[in-house]
Amino acid sequence: MIAPVGASVSSPRRDRVVLAAVVFVVLLAQVLLYPGIADLVAALGASTDLDASMWFLVAEFSAFVVCASLWGAASDRAGRRVPFIALGATGGAAGYLGLAALPAVVDLAFAHVLLIRVLQGAMTIAAFSLSMTMLMDLPGGHGKNMGAAGIAIGGGTATGAPLGGQLATLDPLAPLWVAGVLLLAVVPLVGLLGDRAPGEGRGSLREILGGLTETPALGLPFAFGFIDRMTAGFFALVGTFYFQETFGIGPAETGIVLGMFFVPFALLQYPMGVLSDRIGRTLPIVVGSACFGGAIVLVGLAPTLSLAQAGMVLVGVLGALVSPATMALVTDLANESERGASMAGFNIAGSMGFLAGFLVGGTVADAYGYLAAFLVVGGLEVLIAAVCLPLFLRIEIPVEGTFRPE
Repeated sequence: MIAPVGASVSSPRRDRVVLAAVVFVVLLAQVLLYPGIADLVAALGASTDLDASMWFLVAEFSAFVVCASLWGAASDRAGRRVPFIALGATGGAAGYLGLAALPAVVDLAFAHVLLIRVLQGAMTIAAFSLSMTMLMDLPGGHGKNMGAAGIAIGGGTATGAPLGGQLATLDPLAPLWVAGVLLLAVVPLVGLLGDRAPGEGRGSLREILGGLTETPALGLPFAFGFIDRMTAGFFALVGTFYFQETFGIGPAETGIVLGMFFVPFALLQYPMGVLSDRIGRTLPIVVGSACFGGAIVLVGLAPTLSLAQAGMVLVGVLGALVSPATMALVTDLANESERGASMAGFNIAGSMGFLAGFLVGGTVADAYGYLAAFLVVGGLEVLIAAVCLPLFLRIEIPVEGTFRPE
């Protein structure tokens, strides 16, 4: 197979850094909006209640679910990833900047705001999902590459939460302006990448996506990706309202509390990814997820802000144990020619998890209170670990990162 243009002269280490930078910026831009979400949707013409914020977040992640597979399949078929990443970053920036600028010149209905969010999400997921896929294409160890993705995800969220809270205190629309500018800034970096896509994949989009059914074990990382992202979505929406209403803090302080989770989650991603290369995926994923769920419940039970912050640190540490191992397992299982579709499937599962975190968490919190919501989300994390443990024990996943049935 002839290597794509640029692949032979591009350093894997440099590409790993550039791709991690793209993932970092996408997550940073996304999380900037969370601490001041109530004031942001009010500035865009909605109410400040939980429902309006929920639908503002749901609009973006609905587009993620629909479009991740399309971008992944298109890149597999074209044998190229870089042009799609650049297009996605540019389109996502246009969406953020449009939301920030249009209210000053046009009287937007909230329905129009949600439509722009859908379009912005449809473009942004290309930059995120295909950057992850390009990390899968790199040599050097699946855990190492997914650890780089994980630390970028964690770093973006860790930075975005406190920074977004500070920006929201200056102007509710300021996070949108900064998010758009950041996405535009990474577009020139994308040109430095060498495409290592394994050439043209299957002949049609349906055939590419249909290839996922050939490896049913991918359902394991997809399931854990779903439940782990559900937790992130839960904290992004319900956690924000919970901390502000229960402990009487504002957007800036809320950003700091969310950062208590995201900072250890970011800093430990890479070493935890390398650890999963050495000891295998089962212990980090299954045991880590069970403990992760218990830590979530502890946050909801904490009687003081200090204890809640300590609980958030614990949640971050355990999340860092699970996340890179789960992403590396996708790489272990995926056929080389279907990595784009496989990572898209993982991101679809994750985006559906975010949606579930918004919808399930918001609905339960509205109907039964915040403690019930924490119990449901934490309990589901423990439940999926218990259900999937027998499946992990029936398969062999060697530590060098290749999957073989027993």
